Amino acid sequence: MAGAGRSTEVSVVVDAPAGRVYAAFVDPEAVVRWLPPGSMTGTVHRFEPREGGAFSMSLRYTQRDGRPEGKSDTDTVEGTFARLVPDRLVVWETRFAATDPAYAGKMTITTTLEPLGERTRVTMRCDGIPIGVRLEDNEAGTRESLEHLAGYLAGRRA
Repeated sequence: MAGAGRSTEVSVVVDAPAGRVYAAFVDPEAVVRWLPPGSMTGTVHRFEPREGGAFSMSLRYTQRDGRPEGKSDTDTVEGTFARLVPDRLVVWETRFAATDPAYAGKMTITTTLEPLGERTRVTMRCDGIPIGVRLEDNEAGTRESLEHLAGYLAGRRA
């Protein structure tokens, strides 16, 4: 398995109760606003937020910055909602729609929500990161996405 043993984990505390955070993970209009890291933009092609439901999303670099040399300006990810526990857990099983074997394999993204009163600790763990993705890039991108989530929940992200 190409990405076996390759993982990252990032946590942030957001100023929103767990129910609002969970809703931002199962609403395609919300996901497209906060998930793309950095200056990337997103397009949702398919989104069925139920256990076993499919999703497909493209993330597009809007600037040359951040895009690896020789890489397309668009990353398309397909997957399933492997597990959903309202207000507590979202598990996505994802695959890059790429022909390069360095991006092959299943990556599991497990997001746990820990209620802290009116705030929530959001922890996103990525397991099985393809060898074509540098771990530090995955961690930085995950952190940016979670910062965007915090901004979205605070009404700062259009």
